Amino acid sequence: MTQVNHETVDVLLVGAGIMSATLAVLLKELDPSLKLEIAELRSSGAIESSNPWNNAGTGHAGLCELNYTPQAADGSVDIKKAVQINTQFEVSKQFWSYLCGKSEFGSPKGFINPVPHLSFVRGEKDVSFLKARHAQMSQHHAFADMEYSEDQAAMAEWMPLMMQGRDASERIAATRSLNGTDVNFGALTNQLLHYLASQGGINVSYNQKVTGLKRSGQGWSAEIKNSKTGEQREVSAKFVFLGAGGGALPLLQLSGIPEGKGFGGFPVSGQWLRCDNPEVVKLHQAKVYSQAEVGAPPMSVPHLDTRVVDGKTSLLFGPYAGFTTKFLKYGSFLDLPLSVRPSNIGPMLAVARDNMDLTRYLIKEVLQSQEQRLETLRKFYPQVKAEDWTLEIAGQRVQIIKKDAKKGGVLQFGTELVSAEDGSIAALLGASPGASVTVSIMLNLIERCFAEQAKSEAWASKLKEIFPARESVLEEDAELYREVSEQSAKRLQLNA
Repeated sequence: MTQVNHETVDVLLVGAGIMSATLAVLLKELDPSLKLEIAELRSSGAIESSNPWNNAGTGHAGLCELNYTPQAADGSVDIKKAVQINTQFEVSKQFWSYLCGKSEFGSPKGFINPVPHLSFVRGEKDVSFLKARHAQMSQHHAFADMEYSEDQAAMAEWMPLMMQGRDASERIAATRSLNGTDVNFGALTNQLLHYLASQGGINVSYNQKVTGLKRSGQGWSAEIKNSKTGEQREVSAKFVFLGAGGGALPLLQLSGIPEGKGFGGFPVSGQWLRCDNPEVVKLHQAKVYSQAEVGAPPMSVPHLDTRVVDGKTSLLFGPYAGFTTKFLKYGSFLDLPLSVRPSNIGPMLAVARDNMDLTRYLIKEVLQSQEQRLETLRKFYPQVKAEDWTLEIAGQRVQIIKKDAKKGGVLQFGTELVSAEDGSIAALLGASPGASVTVSIMLNLIERCFAEQAKSEAWASKLKEIFPARESVLEEDAELYREVSEQSAKRLQLNA
């Protein structure tokens, strides 16, 4: 009979990506006596969505992403989501700047760099939209420094690579925000994990597959198998966080909590074109976002990005969407079919019925040739040379499918925190802008699942030390926003 080891921790976190690492550090800062374990399926941290080549690395702050500012039929532009995401990213920067004040954490240069964020559009209709967007956004203090131009000479200074060889008569426009960033979430995750190791009271274990999850007393008992050795163990925890990216949904279903019923997942894969030619790279120091095609998911908004990974600068263009039934880049083709349950089959079928445009778009993307991908890039970079660009496989994104009273089911883009009524377990589902706003999401989790502790004087005082201002205050108080943002930028060396 196989011997099963029994272990007990206060908090078990599944997945060693940006979500679990952030939550673990927050909890240890609030209560250093907590005993934590992070159980990771792979052989190291940040292998899946947090890996720098599996995401765009955009510090999502609502500066350039046009899908965060929808235009109504009357021409007005709704900037509420952009403001929310911007202030949430400021909260993330506060947390990172606090940690950079600790010698054990390391330098911010390892994970964050200043890179201007631009929006770029072509054609009369989209130029009118961008102009209206800028007029609306520049009235809010979070976007007061955003510049707008229809002048090709100005744009040639902002994005020289994109303007070379462009038709002078083409109707184009752009906005520029100089306070944008490029974030290596893989490096950040590993700095968080390294910092945790220096604090003690935490075990980060790799090659660990959670095979069972059941209630045990006031908490949970997880059955965990070492995928290398076959060793099995049982871990009891008062609180469990399922932060395994696309793998969170199957684990949520494994828990059996009623709050998790009805959720389904729609996996979307991605690819990038990558350029490492220094002569090309030096001509584009920006992240430039444009409009998505009709029927394309928001995560497929085309953008040409400066990426700084391990000290080397490259360019990425894409993403080119695709479809696979895997929930993780290194997952199984059975992930999607095995996720179907009686409680979610209705919403999943309703989404399939109502999203034929998306289905057609994904099929078209999958069947593209390299030359067709380059043709899309030429809209951004007219003088593109095929030999400078190689194909890079991006990470998986599992979009949320939810029950809907009217439609039966809806496909939801973004992230969603699902937790048990008693706060003993929580899972994070969904995708972008997840990594950039991780800190706000994890603070929400703490307030929901550690409600009593969060109200205590000790925790409240520590949270105020780390976070001088939360998003709701930053949205309204222009002076405080500038003060906090400047302080974070200084500590993160973004003004150097």
